[in-house]
Amino acid sequence: VMLILGILAAIAIPAFFSQKDKANDASAKAMVRSAETAAETYSTDHGGSYEGISPAELKAIEDTIVIENTANTYLSTATEEAGGEGYVVTATSTKTGNTFTITRDDEGNVAYTCTEGGQGGCPSSENWAE
Repeated sequence: VMLILGILAAIAIPAFFSQKDKANDASAKAMVRSAETAAETYSTDHGGSYEGISPAELKAIEDTIVIENTANTYLSTATEEAGGEGYVVTATSTKTGNTFTITRDDEGNVAYTCTEGGQGGCPSSENWAE
């Protein structure tokens, strides 16, 4: 009986930790999606430009965004691209170390990338919107 319980525990415990990592990464994905929406609001308020965008500016728009790196998930980057015509927002999961990024270029194309493909909530393609 003890041997069977040991085998079952050996199977269940790694699966549990994998699900916990995916949950932490899901929180980072939700954070970066909130930042994306706040970035679009920022642009609307600034004549269509993303110039001057920052994590603090996005937090002022959307209070649920966390910018302190002491949290499990936080918005680590919010910068303008292409002379204020695009942006990059990145959220980091401190538990897994994965980052989830949304990049909007000056033509309106949006890319969803992540680090550590194949681990936690980041697929091996490193495109988390698939």
